[in-house]
Amino acid sequence: MQSDDIDYRIVGNDMPFVEVELDPGESAVAEAGAMMYKDAAIEMGTVFGDGSRQEGGLMNKLLSAGRRIVTGESLFTTVFTHQGRGKARVAFAAPYPGTVLPLRLAEHGGCIICQKDSFLAGARGVRLGVFLQKRILTGLFGGEGFIMQKIEGDGWVFVHAGGTLVERDLAAGERIDVDTGCVVAFHPGVSMDVRAAGGIKSMLFAGEGMFLATLTGPGKVWLQSLPFSRMAGRMLAAAPQTGGKDVGEGSVLGGLGRLLDGDNGF
Repeated sequence: MQSDDIDYRIVGNDMPFVEVELDPGESAVAEAGAMMYKDAAIEMGTVFGDGSRQEGGLMNKLLSAGRRIVTGESLFTTVFTHQGRGKARVAFAAPYPGTVLPLRLAEHGGCIICQKDSFLAGARGVRLGVFLQKRILTGLFGGEGFIMQKIEGDGWVFVHAGGTLVERDLAAGERIDVDTGCVVAFHPGVSMDVRAAGGIKSMLFAGEGMFLATLTGPGKVWLQSLPFSRMAGRMLAAAPQTGGKDVGEGSVLGGLGRLLDGDNGF
């Protein structure tokens, strides 16, 4: 099914958002809670499943909703439809610092494989499915688990990555080794596996984890410099209430300064 042909612009660098421009009757779909603002002519609705135009009635809708549960998403998708005249705009914000990657699926063979929770928004007509890792070790230690998102269709989708985004175009048989949390998306033709990070000493003391993800071409891969798990881990480790080191950032008075300005939560 052909997707709506939407226009867009991406605003911002560290905390970007994507503004989608719709013609009358066109729609965009997004995950719950992603909307930043919208014009009054755009009506917001909630649909069961991924919001794609599906044939087959209730059964296909149930299968679509089931796929969303498996990938950790909500049963419902929010649809934004332009019901007025002229142009109207709706914007979707990234959930944490990073980059919004626009992809026209028709230019990527109609399908990309993404990490879970990376889909931000897209044109009505794109389909969100499930990609299962067939290799046990890849599922256990590949950083993304056994289940990833498969996005199919021919229209625009917007994928969020943490930090700075890097795109690599791998030739047939070309392989790169990547930190397991830094894989954002890749073409279906790319093979993903895991390998030991090195010898026992490297695996235990190098600080890079015990395994690396290996991506082998042909196809494009997209990598992120700041996985959310890494950022959350650093924040948790630095929090004084959880035993993190109190280093006194933000005030020449250190802990006393935070006590006075309320940062310790008293």
